[in-house]
Amino acid sequence: MKVIAAYLLALLGGKACPTAEDIKTILSAVGAEADEGRIQLLLKEVQGKDITELIASGREKLASVPSGGGGAVAVAAPSGGGGSAAPAAAEAKKEEKVEEKEESDDDMGFSLFD
Repeated sequence: MKVIAAYLLALLGGKACPTAEDIKTILSAVGAEADEGRIQLLLKEVQGKDITELIASGREKLASVPSGGGGAVAVAAPSGGGGSAAPAAAEAKKEEKVEEKEESDDDMGFSLFD
C-alpha cells in the first residue's frame, strides 16, 4: 500500500510517469522502507495505463465484493419507522458517557511517576 500511495503522491506532485527513484524518495522522506521488488512490480503493472482508468476499474471490482458486517444495523433501522433515528442517537450518547467514565479510571490508583 505504501508503494502505491507514494506512486499516487508522485502523480499528484506533477510527475507524469513516476520512476522507482521518485517512489523511493517519497518513502524515505517519511521514514518508510522501500521494497525494490514491490516498486518494480507496481511500475510494470501501471506502465502505459491511465491511473484514473485503473482506479475506476478497481472501484467496479470492489463494488461486487460482499463487505459483510453492518447488515444488522441496516435491517433494524427500517423496522422502527421514522422515529428510529432518535433512539439510535440517544443510545450512542449513552455509550459515549459510559466510555468517558471508564477513561477517567484508567490510572487505577497509581501513577507511572510514583
